[in-house]
Amino acid sequence: MRTIVCPDYGPPDLLTVEERPVPEPGPGQVLVQHKAWGINYVDVLMCAGGYQLKPPVPFVPGLEASGDVVAVGAGVTAFRSGDRVMTRGRPGVFCEYYRTDASQVHRLPSTFDYAEGAAFRSAYMTAWNALTHGGRLEAGEVLLVHGAAGGVGLAAVHVGKLLGAYVIATAGTDEKLAVVKAQGADQVINYTTTDLREAVKGMTDGRGADVIYDPVGGDIAEQSLRCMNYGCRVVYIGFTGGPPVSVRSNLLLIKGASAVGFRAGEIGRRIPGLNEKSIATLITLAEQGRLRPHISHRIPWPDIQAAMRPIQERTVVGKAVMVA
Repeated sequence: MRTIVCPDYGPPDLLTVEERPVPEPGPGQVLVQHKAWGINYVDVLMCAGGYQLKPPVPFVPGLEASGDVVAVGAGVTAFRSGDRVMTRGRPGVFCEYYRTDASQVHRLPSTFDYAEGAAFRSAYMTAWNALTHGGRLEAGEVLLVHGAAGGVGLAAVHVGKLLGAYVIATAGTDEKLAVVKAQGADQVINYTTTDLREAVKGMTDGRGADVIYDPVGGDIAEQSLRCMNYGCRVVYIGFTGGPPVSVRSNLLLIKGASAVGFRAGEIGRRIPGLNEKSIATLITLAEQGRLRPHISHRIPWPDIQAAMRPIQERTVVGKAVMVA
């Protein structure tokens, strides 16, 4: 089987495609033939050695994919050959056949194609847990989403609307914002041409945001603290737009606000059952037609360089996916 390998930390140009034997599932395991592979910003960071989790090289990258169960090991009753499923790795899924514990596999919503299944779990689990657990978002509140054209940002727009929030979304180009608006945001702001504080205050009759969802960091994080309503919850999930920033405690004090850092994977490990409950809810919502990822780039497998290029160039809106 063809397998993408990161032989050393560095740019995507270093990644290679190797032939490896197809594994056999052991007890409690399933073997999945992948049909689509989601590409995340974390994949680029991890291959460069810039992520907090640094797998020893060489390693197989990839956090999420989808495909068909082709074999099951002893004791597996939840799945059978032919089931369409979503897989996850930490990392390891950028391969044609993937062996994993059955507990790490979830059924693909019947409303999704394989590409949508490969674009779903990582972004929507992050958005759902960050907004419901980290931000405690309630219906009727104002949600400010930064980086709204990215995978986790656009997922937060979808989830925020589903939870009944008034969603204000930011991005760096008008073209991206047009897509974000079409995907459900109530208001959009180009933070490169607009004063963020004045725009948010104007859109909320001076109220400001009740929850701020920030995967960007950098300058936008500092500006966000001047967009808060009293009691605002600021949820930091990353810093794709610049270095981490210092949070000004005086602004939090004056606004009775709180700031929390949120890592979806880590909180799932620390709160038993949280991720399983969340993914079950998300799959149900997808089955009902209430959630669907937006995919701007579909790249043929296994052209990993072409798949990671739009991530690096920041041209992706929603997700990029490799498809077989």
